[in-house]
Amino acid sequence: MKSTIILVVLFIAGCATGSSIIVGEVRDAIVPSQVKLYLEVPEAYEVIGIVTASSDAGWTEQDSMDYAVEELKNQAAKLGANGVLIESTGSQNSTVVGGYDTGYIYSIPVTAKSVTGKAIYVTQ
Repeated sequence: MKSTIILVVLFIAGCATGSSIIVGEVRDAIVPSQVKLYLEVPEAYEVIGIVTASSDAGWTEQDSMDYAVEELKNQAAKLGANGVLIESTGSQNSTVVGGYDTGYIYSIPVTAKSVTGKAIYVTQ
């Protein structure tokens, strides 16, 4: 029973991870809520880096994507980017197997959502 509770808590909490590659001039960090997402190229901007994030947190695939996007903004904000030009999104499916010491074996499907973009500083 204890292992089941731990697995359920880990499944619900999940985690979001991210990384960045610096390719331009890093600026002072900003608050992640100030980072704007772009699908279209803005008129005037500078590329600071490439940022990626993924998450398997939440109850739904949309929750996982929301957490991944928040982590993407966190990564961009650390570089001083006020925008992220979204380049790709995706998902990876896996399974968590549990039930040790219970006499039952069960599996929980997990979908991790990912998002990648250019961390940019929009000058307008």
